[in-house]
Amino acid sequence: MSSLKERLRQGEQLLGTMVTTFAGPDLAKILQGCGFDYFIVDCEHGSFTTREVADLIAVARGIAMPALVRIPEMRREHALKFMEMGASGLLLPNTESAEQAQLLVDCAKYAPLGHRGVSLSRPHTDFKKVNGLDYMLRANEETILMCQIESRRGVEHVEEILAVEGIDIGFIGPNDMTQDYGILNQFDHPAIVAAFERVMAAAKANGKWCGVHFGAAAPLKPWIGRGMQMNLWNSDSGLLALGAARLAQLRGKEQA
Repeated sequence: MSSLKERLRQGEQLLGTMVTTFAGPDLAKILQGCGFDYFIVDCEHGSFTTREVADLIAVARGIAMPALVRIPEMRREHALKFMEMGASGLLLPNTESAEQAQLLVDCAKYAPLGHRGVSLSRPHTDFKKVNGLDYMLRANEETILMCQIESRRGVEHVEEILAVEGIDIGFIGPNDMTQDYGILNQFDHPAIVAAFERVMAAAKANGKWCGVHFGAAAPLKPWIGRGMQMNLWNSDSGLLALGAARLAQLRGKEQA
């Protein structure tokens, strides 16, 4: 199975969802069966335990379903812990400087790119005996690091952020971005459209990719059409609610 990076290089547009609520490890199988290319476990806003995230990632690895983690903040222990679990990559929320991006690389990548601690008999190697140097070079290549741009300051520094070697994706958080701009949920506002375009341009200029997370399909589709490749649609709880809305049909009412 091709890695996410290989698929991005081939020009594929990948679509994932955010896991925010449900910790059952079989969720990885369900999302894969529904056709999602990957998922991100939200450890910024979610209330998952370490064990719950480890179990989700373990099942995902077993079925070759890429599982990434949105870490709570930029701290070494967060980055290291989830990478050791075998996450396919990390999403750093509210990235506003190249220094934050560089710290993410330093903690999540092995030398020479970073200084990730070396402990190879772990879930990220499937507890197999590996050639350390070969494994670490391959891990550096395959791991996806995403910087979430969701503030005016993040947009103003996006060129420097995406210039950091080891960062792969400029990922837009539209809700927080519109809040920071003082125009909450006005995704078509010219200032927000310009901010999105600036992230796209910075990614292209640095040979990186970009994407965005929307709960609804309507605001996401135009940006897919414009070439964003690493996108998220909805969430585990949102998808449950979307399906459960069909209950209205059983009660003789219009579908919500």
